[in-house]
Amino acid sequence: MASHRRPKQPSRTRVTVLTTAAAAAVAFSAQAANAAPSEKPSKVDDVKAKVDTLYEQAEQATEKLDGAQEKQEKLQKEISTIQDNVARGQEELNKLRDGLGTMASAQYRTGGIDPSIQLFLSSDPSDYLDKASTMDQLSAQQVEALTKIQSKQRELAQERAEASTKLKDLSATRTELKKKKDEVKAKLAAAQKLLNTLTAKEKAALDAQQAQAANRSSSRVNLGNTGSASGRAASAFAAAQSVIGSPYVYGASGPSSFDCSGLTSWAYAQAGVSIPRTSEAQANAGTRIYSESDLKVGDLVIFYGDYHHVGLYAGNGQVLHAPHTGAVVRYEAISNMTFEFGVRI
Repeated sequence: MASHRRPKQPSRTRVTVLTTAAAAAVAFSAQAANAAPSEKPSKVDDVKAKVDTLYEQAEQATEKLDGAQEKQEKLQKEISTIQDNVARGQEELNKLRDGLGTMASAQYRTGGIDPSIQLFLSSDPSDYLDKASTMDQLSAQQVEALTKIQSKQRELAQERAEASTKLKDLSATRTELKKKKDEVKAKLAAAQKLLNTLTAKEKAALDAQQAQAANRSSSRVNLGNTGSASGRAASAFAAAQSVIGSPYVYGASGPSSFDCSGLTSWAYAQAGVSIPRTSEAQANAGTRIYSESDLKVGDLVIFYGDYHHVGLYAGNGQVLHAPHTGAVVRYEAISNMTFEFGVRI
């Protein structure tokens, strides 16, 4: 016969423990659910991180592009100078040859052309003197004329060879220039493609986030520190301040748009100081300052191991710089980037 005894009820203590544990589990689950969204990056944060990486890569390529552009301009000037020298040298050579021809004509009228002159006029004068050395028939005037011609021919040959070498270098530089331009454009296009995946609301949130960061940096700048800079550094910094808000454009060096080294080279030019065009070259343009605490307003500040970014020290741990495509000339905390050293011009 089945038992009809009532099952034993759990003790009050056990019920309390179980209830407390269940409540804790529910609370923990709720906390975990609430915490999960904050731990997982939002779409805006994810896009921003990827875009920032692409912008940095584009800036690296931009500095290489600036270097290739500078080299191209330098080579073009050098080639133009050499070509002008060759043209003038050829005119001088022609005059020397005309003079020697006049000598030959005079000799012909007085009884025939000297065999040595005949030899010269019918052969390459570059090795003429060696052949004529066995013929003791040259006057001092003829020797002088022939020596000048030989010297001028050698000089022109060297200049033409130098021009040829530089033209090949120029061709290679133009190829490198196109490659870097394409690389920059590809990085910027990839960044824009990512930004286009954001909704209007997300784009507004990203813009607000960047504006807030820029405002925080601006509010921490101690403009009174400009007195600690040298006269020219202070003038360069003041020039950079005058273009705050100007857009970053790769390859630009003012006066209405800039890339990072374009801003610093332009600013110092306004102070009457010529510095190299690229950030890598600017890293070697003066005395290096390895401690941030020793920086003075107007010092160049070099960032990243390959020196692909540069700005001007603004005081209070801030830098005034042209950050990247899509941004404008602005203040930013040095700590936001990888500081290498400062350079005092």
